[in-house]
Amino acid sequence: MSGINRTQDAPYPLDLFYDEMFGGDPKVRTHYAQVHHRFAHMSVEELAVKQTAVGRRMMEEGITFTLYKLEQIQPLERTIPFDLIPRIIPQAEWSMLEAGLIQRVKALNRFVHDIYHDQNIVRDGIVPRRMVVANCYFRPEMMRLQVPYNTYITTSGIDLIRDASGQYYVLEDNLRSPSGFSYLFKSRSIMNELFPELSFSCSIRDVELSLNRFLSTLRSLAPTGKSDPVIALLTPGEFNSAYYEHAFLAQQMGIHLVEGRDLIAMDHKIYIRGMKGMQQVDVLYRRIDDDYLDPLAFQPDSMLGVAGIMNAYRAGNLAIANAPGTGVADDKAIYIYVPDMIRYYLNEEPILANVPTYLLSRPEEREYVLEHLSEMVVKETSLSGGYGMLIGPSAAEEEIAAFAECIRKEPSRYIAQPTVQLSRAPVIQGGGMTPRHIDLRAFVLMGANEQVHVIPGGLTRVAMKEGSLVVNSSQGGGCKDTWVLA
Repeated sequence: MSGINRTQDAPYPLDLFYDEMFGGDPKVRTHYAQVHHRFAHMSVEELAVKQTAVGRRMMEEGITFTLYKLEQIQPLERTIPFDLIPRIIPQAEWSMLEAGLIQRVKALNRFVHDIYHDQNIVRDGIVPRRMVVANCYFRPEMMRLQVPYNTYITTSGIDLIRDASGQYYVLEDNLRSPSGFSYLFKSRSIMNELFPELSFSCSIRDVELSLNRFLSTLRSLAPTGKSDPVIALLTPGEFNSAYYEHAFLAQQMGIHLVEGRDLIAMDHKIYIRGMKGMQQVDVLYRRIDDDYLDPLAFQPDSMLGVAGIMNAYRAGNLAIANAPGTGVADDKAIYIYVPDMIRYYLNEEPILANVPTYLLSRPEEREYVLEHLSEMVVKETSLSGGYGMLIGPSAAEEEIAAFAECIRKEPSRYIAQPTVQLSRAPVIQGGGMTPRHIDLRAFVLMGANEQVHVIPGGLTRVAMKEGSLVVNSSQGGGCKDTWVLA
């Protein structure tokens, strides 16, 4: 029997969830026709061969992610589970998403600039002052600092979901140092290698060109306007969970991959120490958190950053992407105000809606959530990666009770959202097809003068465990290639 038409001898379930491939009757959606036809005519043996090839390719290239769990003495390094069936987005649908993403990131960038300068949005009562100054990602050191071209958010990963009706929503804004770029590009190269005739015949948007856009975006930020600036990617080192991505991006863009020990500050400038002497860095794409960036400005015992890097930044001799302090805008409580930011800064109505969200520092909203915790997703405002979450419908009574106690003690640390029935897409398991919940991390690049590029497609993340709504790689999630039709 053909691999994709069965799931362990059971029919493919079509129920309460929006399915990306099937329309519900159970016709295949038009834009999936060629992909469905290709997989429907593959045997179980052919699927197994392709899946084995994927695993071998990932191991050979070191495409891994490190899982950190409390019960493990040593962190677990593993390959990202990769599913063969691509997620496909029609061109008209993508055009709407692209416009909404550009609109959102522009507003967020203007918000960060405003917060570190005149704070007009606070003065006008749109965003409460306490939510800014008490935010753990707010950096007083950034007040009045002139950031090159006012570009704070060079890279962002905006997480999108669909509900049971197929409506898109923004779930989270990841603005500090979003990860996942390498998995997007590698997913495409793997699919082109395994299914060249399919990716060609479907006429899909290229993603490789976005690596050039990534490089030109970083180049545009050079504070001196150099035509050939020196760009470096600052990594915490090989033991970081996303080190593969750091090395991949540096190699693909032809920029320097450095650790803090490779850099030195002199005369309010940053230099790379190399075999040929000192070379001044113009743009630093940093993949370490604010706290570790400069021991003279932030965490004094940091061994990952560079002492004096903030002095070089203040002097206008260095651009940092993303700018320190951008985390103030991706806090999960600030997220509630993004639609208001769009209206305030751009005088436009939001194209993409937020998921309805309860702010637990508000007494009436807190009491409602506490009474309905078993129906809610609760998140710590400052955490990401699937940590610090309660998913009420699947949580044990003891876990719900423990979260309720935490909320009562420190309500401002949490937000809550109704459980959204995430859309699903088919994955290959056991030689057949079975549905799994997905989301989409869309990557947006912003250079000088608000020049914005959205990488076509982004990274589709998959909750590999049946029924799970948690798609994060750090929690065992997998990924798919994402095709935008041209």
